[in-house]
Amino acid sequence: MAGEMMIIGRSCWQRLSLHFRGRGLHSCSQPGIGLVRPLEGVKILDLTRVLAGPFATMILGDLGAEVIKVERPGSGDDTRSWGPPFVGSESAYFLSVNRNKKSIAVNIKDPKGPRIVRELAAACDVFVENYIPGKLAEMGLGYEDVSKIAPHIIYCSITGYGQTGPMFQRAGYDSVAAGVSGLLHITGPQGGDPVRPGVAMTDLATGLYAHGAIMSGLLQRCKTGKGLHIDCNLLSSQVACLTYIAANYLSGTIEAERWGTAHASIVPYQAFKTKDGYFVLGAGNDQQFITVCKILKLPELCIDSKYKTNKLRVKHRKELVGILSVRFLEKMTEEWLQLFEGSGVPYGPINSIKQVFSEPQVIHNGLVLEMDHPTAGKISVPGPAVRYDGFNLSNAKPPPLVGQHTVEVLKNTLGYSEDYISELLTARTVAQHEVC
Repeated sequence: MAGEMMIIGRSCWQRLSLHFRGRGLHSCSQPGIGLVRPLEGVKILDLTRVLAGPFATMILGDLGAEVIKVERPGSGDDTRSWGPPFVGSESAYFLSVNRNKKSIAVNIKDPKGPRIVRELAAACDVFVENYIPGKLAEMGLGYEDVSKIAPHIIYCSITGYGQTGPMFQRAGYDSVAAGVSGLLHITGPQGGDPVRPGVAMTDLATGLYAHGAIMSGLLQRCKTGKGLHIDCNLLSSQVACLTYIAANYLSGTIEAERWGTAHASIVPYQAFKTKDGYFVLGAGNDQQFITVCKILKLPELCIDSKYKTNKLRVKHRKELVGILSVRFLEKMTEEWLQLFEGSGVPYGPINSIKQVFSEPQVIHNGLVLEMDHPTAGKISVPGPAVRYDGFNLSNAKPPPLVGQHTVEVLKNTLGYSEDYISELLTARTVAQHEVC
């Protein structure tokens, strides 16, 4: 069986290599040879804006794909104006999710604009968009249109609610989808109002799903030789991420409620106020609870029949949390951190963002990525979350200016002549941002 799997895997890799060679994109190396990143030679045509789509394509760019970001001439991606803060003339929001991309400014409302996009699609492997369903089809850029000229294309649509259904034409925004999907119902203080998570987790989850789906689409094409359409949306992503909360309802009709930092099914598992901040603790089993009691010097809790098991601790949550809360107020956060060090119990502080980037583990994990931007100078953004021992994710290219690579892409990818490019620039079908 292992031998058969090896043959299947090798055959798939060979088909992928032949596919790329046949399209003149890239001659794939054999697996494990050198430090080639896995998506080198793969071209991504990116018609996404704001967060979910750009987050997905940035990850693909980190993995070596050439990402060509299509933007409106002048204003570009909506998030370029989402500030302050700005670094020079660029918003920190835009800079955070658009590294390793080229920008081509195309007016797709101009009759020649959609033709440029279609020709780019034929030269690319993946087409990613986040328009309201049907909008691109009106311009001849829907999946059916693009797949006719590029049957190999992996076409990924990212929407609020999906391609069909009673809500499919609604615009998708993170906070609204978070509400419809139930995330806001379970987020916030116990007995209090719903609270939006501090970062757009529904958008980010959808971006992660889209990135994985595109990778799967490329593997599927390796097996079948055909492209496909991928439907990613905020609602489906967030409902899927409800996981055990959803299962509690589907299996036992148990309606969820807000617990603040606490957990509905585990006690103690929450943040406790200290003299100077907050300390987060999670006792996931009975032995860890005993260890917590010893560290807190509350041995009587270990033998109290009300707290012998997690089920009982959940039942008597209010009384137990009250006792622990009083104890945690007696020391500074740093003192508790030292006492719990090496205990085997999951614990930690609630850091400010400033404290996050002073954390030794954050520094060790290389989670700050510095780049030289053409107008903003040296910038710092969150780095890739995953490391690989077979290739390097360093030497990232800074987020582009609007239309920074227009002429380069038209000339090198589509083979347009200088005269025709000049004609398009003069007609304002496209725009080029000159970097001084």
